[in-house]
Amino acid sequence: MTTTSIDIDRPADDVFAYVTDPTQFHEWQQGVVSGGMEEPGTPTVGSHCTMTRRIGGANRPSTSVVTKMNPPTSWAVHGIDGPIRALVDVTVRALDDARSSVSIDVDFEGHGIGKLLVPLVVRRQAAKEMPANVARLKDRWSRAPPAVVCDALIWARISPVVT
Repeated sequence: MTTTSIDIDRPADDVFAYVTDPTQFHEWQQGVVSGGMEEPGTPTVGSHCTMTRRIGGANRPSTSVVTKMNPPTSWAVHGIDGPIRALVDVTVRALDDARSSVSIDVDFEGHGIGKLLVPLVVRRQAAKEMPANVARLKDRWSRAPPAVVCDALIWARISPVVT
């Protein structure tokens, strides 16, 4: 398992909404081409998250199920298809009213050929990528907050308010 943490100068609610929104993954995660939720509305435990990553020169889609959803503190998904299935657990902790700490645990299960690839390649690659991913996440917030909020009904994009 790879665990990576970083502090971000934004409130926990805002950071949680952004870091757990699959439509935003491409902005801060290496190799992500696109992402989204299969079901409309607010994601809940059991909702399906889809993502396409560029791996080995090809776009590879994957589906995960949300296994934990406790806004604004914790979220987890578990891959349900393909030879390499990610297990991702995100924790957002408020440091004060304006700052948060984000911790992301990533591990993988191999199925078929993935049983060989996970220990030989995938875990090592993730350990290399995750520090850069969270650095991009922090950089994204330090330039201007992403235009994302999570309310009680839907995930929505709004214009950022710069103060």
